[in-house]
Amino acid sequence: MKPFVKSNKNDFVDTEAIAEAVERKNMRFVPIKTDGQLDLQAIHRVRDRLVSRRTAIMNQIRAFLLERGMVFAQKPAKLKAGMTDVLENADNALTPMMRNMIGILWDEWKTVEQQIEDLTDKLEQIAASDADCCRIRQIPGIGPIVATAIVAAIGDGAAFRKGRDFAAWLGLVPRQYSTGGNARLLGISKRGNIYLRKILIHGARAAAMRIKRDRFPIGAWMNALEARAPRNVLVVAMANKLARIAWAVLSTGEDYRPTASMAAA
Repeated sequence: MKPFVKSNKNDFVDTEAIAEAVERKNMRFVPIKTDGQLDLQAIHRVRDRLVSRRTAIMNQIRAFLLERGMVFAQKPAKLKAGMTDVLENADNALTPMMRNMIGILWDEWKTVEQQIEDLTDKLEQIAASDADCCRIRQIPGIGPIVATAIVAAIGDGAAFRKGRDFAAWLGLVPRQYSTGGNARLLGISKRGNIYLRKILIHGARAAAMRIKRDRFPIGAWMNALEARAPRNVLVVAMANKLARIAWAVLSTGEDYRPTASMAAA
């Protein structure tokens, strides 16, 4: 309501601004989420927080070990594989106090890891039983985590008129800075749902690296774009396309048809 507030903020001015905004025909309203969507959204938020916590634990362990001259590769698997030797090798440079601290962090890491796995299993079960999730999981690059996040965010997609509106809401379209008839398109706007944009880009990156492009109609488009643009541009463009296809599948209630989707694109 901020653009419609005329003077200092108070209850009367806020009410007047709300009344004026509601009367605008081009005003967009946020649809009310169902209980199922709220439950899915809660699972994703808790899981995302646990993933961030796991990363923080790993970084703290690396920092403590680096101070004692013990360096591990950046991959989490390398650090996890070396934790047994770190805690049980009496010849390393760790003091008893530091070894105890590392042990506490290692136990916390394993606990958080198990919690993440439990929530991931729960998302996979929901994705396998929900009709909307099953339909959009047929799209290359969209797995159970991305599918449940999309359904939790937009439901059947009725809040958007077209797929491009959904992609714009996610911040996957170019940011525009135009003046005097001179149009300039910059990088993506990065607006809207940060979490959903992040996991969509992760799914697009996995699809760009692992998909058998000669078996899917989208493969020709990917090859043509990769020939003239960097890999990250391809990944973001792929995420944009996945979002638009997912909206089309949800809004129509039909199954994913690769040939028809690519012809429309």
